[in-house]
Amino acid sequence: MSFFDEEFETEGSSENQNSNLRAEIDECRKLVDSGTVYGYFEKFEEVIQSCLDKELNEDGLFLVNALLEIAPYNSEYWIKKGLFLNSTGRFDESIECFNKALSLNPGDSEALVHRSIAEENNGLITRAKETLNNALSKDPNNEDALYSLGILYQRNEEFEKAILYLKKVIELNSSYSEAHYEIGFCYENMHDYQNALISYDKFLELEPYNPNGWYNRGIILSKLEKFEQAINSYELAVSIRDDFASAWFNKGNILAELERYAEALESFKKAHEIDKSDDATCFNIGNLYEELSDLKNAIKFYNEAIKNNSNYYEAYLARGYCYDASGKYQLALRDFNKAVALVQDSVEAWYAKADLEYSLGKLKEAVSSYTRALKISPENYDIWFTLAETYLELGEWLSALEAFDKCIMLREDDAKAIYEKAKVNFILRRTGEALQCLKRAFELDPSIQTEFTNDYPEIKSSKLFKKLLGEN
Repeated sequence: MSFFDEEFETEGSSENQNSNLRAEIDECRKLVDSGTVYGYFEKFEEVIQSCLDKELNEDGLFLVNALLEIAPYNSEYWIKKGLFLNSTGRFDESIECFNKALSLNPGDSEALVHRSIAEENNGLITRAKETLNNALSKDPNNEDALYSLGILYQRNEEFEKAILYLKKVIELNSSYSEAHYEIGFCYENMHDYQNALISYDKFLELEPYNPNGWYNRGIILSKLEKFEQAINSYELAVSIRDDFASAWFNKGNILAELERYAEALESFKKAHEIDKSDDATCFNIGNLYEELSDLKNAIKFYNEAIKNNSNYYEAYLARGYCYDASGKYQLALRDFNKAVALVQDSVEAWYAKADLEYSLGKLKEAVSSYTRALKISPENYDIWFTLAETYLELGEWLSALEAFDKCIMLREDDAKAIYEKAKVNFILRRTGEALQCLKRAFELDPSIQTEFTNDYPEIKSSKLFKKLLGEN
């Protein structure tokens, strides 16, 4: 059986074939209109099969109905009609057609397999399984029935059962390429990447020009951290199908991880040319430009990501960082506000908003934002320390002291927080506590003595300070 055969046709040959098929369909329609179908059954059958292959469902349905008016007891025509109806989503009518075919040819396992697909599409999963088991009772070695049953279990995420049936297909026919592909997919979902790779490789031995196979192989190799091989697989996928946006995108991701930014940018831009509406591609291009310190272009592509998805929280946050770095602080604050409005439990967004508010001198707003961040991540040392510094700026000494205490609780040997606590105690005239903190800070980090003498030059020569240092 062929798999994604249309992927392999060149653009020119495909256009010529479609043009020829259209001419043949028109010719058959004229025969129907003139009432001269009889005598052209073979021609109609060929055109109908082409319509199935090309998914020209309405044309195919019209032509097969014309044949059924003349030959209503032909089970093959009822099967074809059922296939067209299934493809157009008319599942109940499709099942009726397959039942009609079975009434004419009760032992037709092909009709049973096709009916099971329509039943599955109609949500009748149990009936679909019963139909396939019925087909297997008539023909235990029916490859398509075994394959379809495997797919049913796969879609129900019963991957081990799916593999069991799909392997039976391969035992009967080792060249049944789709079975190898679907086994690979099952192993992939079971996180058994080595066996997934083996299955995709077997599939590609049979279908070397299938871009989807190379794409899935690239995904597995990436998960196995075989990045160069993964890149090679994605390159093969896009060499077969140049407009394979997902393959260009995944290739770009690996190249970015490897810090090959110029190549990654080229790959993402190719994906963007193919699908300009993909917000993730725009975002990744923005990330790369930001990495390359090209903030203007980074903002441009973050803008595009947001245009494609107005709720793209990460894009607002990233654009906010770029505006901040560019000195456009109000625009940055607007983006951070939008980010926290979209995702209210994001520590990063609240922290970024708070830091910018602090830089803009909006200290009370900053305190509020830091506090919101700490509700989400109460053990975050960096936020507690920055909050404490903000309280210092506001002159809220007791709140600052409480925040520094929390820092010390999180990192008991953190000299910086202990020193800052000493400074607050000096302000509060708690000299004894201040000195204890100073002594502990000096023990943990002797360089803080220099910082202290710079902060308090008048104290350097005092007897109290010398006593603290153990000097005579």
